[in-house]
Amino acid sequence: MVARRLGHSVAMIERGSHPRFAIGESSTPLANLLLERIATTYDLPRIRPLCEWGSWQKSYPELACGLKRGFTFYHHEFGKTWEPRKDRANELLVAASPRDEVADTHWYRADFDAFLVKEAQALGVEYLEETELTSASPWNGQLRLQGAREAQDVDIRARFVVDATGPHGFLHHALRLPAAGFSDLPCIEGLYTHFEGIHCWDELFPCFGAPYPPDDAAMHHVFPGGWIWVLRFDNAITSAGVARVSKGDSDLGEEGGWERLLKNLPAVQAQFADARPVMPFIHVANLPFRSAVAAGPNWALMPSAAGFVDPLLSTGFPLTLLGVPRLAEILKHLYAPTAQLKAYEAQTLREVDRAAQLIAALYANMDRPQVFNALTLLYFAAASFTETAHRLNRPELAGNTFLLGDHPTFAPAFHRCIELGLQRADPPSVIKHMIGAIEPVDIAGLSDVSRHNSYPVLASDLRNTAHKLHATQAEIDDMLVRCGFVAN
Repeated sequence: MVARRLGHSVAMIERGSHPRFAIGESSTPLANLLLERIATTYDLPRIRPLCEWGSWQKSYPELACGLKRGFTFYHHEFGKTWEPRKDRANELLVAASPRDEVADTHWYRADFDAFLVKEAQALGVEYLEETELTSASPWNGQLRLQGAREAQDVDIRARFVVDATGPHGFLHHALRLPAAGFSDLPCIEGLYTHFEGIHCWDELFPCFGAPYPPDDAAMHHVFPGGWIWVLRFDNAITSAGVARVSKGDSDLGEEGGWERLLKNLPAVQAQFADARPVMPFIHVANLPFRSAVAAGPNWALMPSAAGFVDPLLSTGFPLTLLGVPRLAEILKHLYAPTAQLKAYEAQTLREVDRAAQLIAALYANMDRPQVFNALTLLYFAAASFTETAHRLNRPELAGNTFLLGDHPTFAPAFHRCIELGLQRADPPSVIKHMIGAIEPVDIAGLSDVSRHNSYPVLASDLRNTAHKLHATQAEIDDMLVRCGFVAN
């Protein structure tokens, strides 16, 4: 759609067809902000309502989605039922919005993706589905794509090709691009599907005083070496799955693997006691992927095709949406200078590496709730600061990279915290360094230990930290009204 708005003729090639299942379902405040800016910058008004739960419901109630008020984590020990603690040491709740109207969403991709395809067609994009591309080769300064559709040859000559086919995607194989692993990140396997009949966590363990109902969120059940996600949609379907460090003799992908896992997690087993899969389980032997190359003379990989780390913390959406405007700048010229493509490649790979560092440290500490929670707050501090800086029209405060990767004080402190996490340093040391790292950018009260791992979204936090954003309290108040944080 952006390419069409820039005046190009565009063909979108799809190996399958829509609607269909797709993984990657949970948006975040930063992702929504990026989507909003893309919709505004490139005159895509029909995309804008998808940026918040309230506007989505008003504009497209027929598209299934889920309400996401924040992130909910529960820490489990194998063989022991989960019990709430007064100090909430075995949980973490981080709100992302003050009310439903401006909340994030879970994207039911069968509906969401089909909608986007129709929108692209309405703008004049030629859409070829059930098309199997078999080769990509240079041709007269362009890229020639060949394949077949409905037993007919397909032969396309493109001045520029954007590959959004995901990890191990089309151009990775067609151009024989080298892969490069992530340092410190173990082999992680995944097993997931869609369910009906999953009990609400609040039914099993009533949660009093939380900033939002725990199921109106991206729910994470964390256990040593892995975690389970639960994402609810408004069509009675729930996405759920597990990502865990792969074992050489793993039986996760074999028949009954899901049930065997839940037997070791009694509370989660109770939540799924009446759950029924509505489609076959999908098993992925190794989720992480990183290409060593992300761009060439007349092609580029979307960030989602250049690298994938893990579903944890929903980093994939913002990483990919950051790539859209960067590629748009390249598409303005098509015959982009090599330096511009190299800059895109370097930044894309640098950002996915940064996400992988954080995820690696989290996996190393899934058996240590204190440390896991502390490292997670690095993400929430950076994301909330970035979002707010942009909403105040001060993007320079956050830079132009994921998780404040070029921030003069947070970036090096972030790396030190990751090192301590990977080294499994004593919890007090990690927590001390985390608090020091986020202090310059903490605008959400995340370093307030008196909140005992439960962090609502409070206007007072933003007002009290206005100086960190080079803003006055009056400017904060104006932003809160403008963004729907408080009623106008």
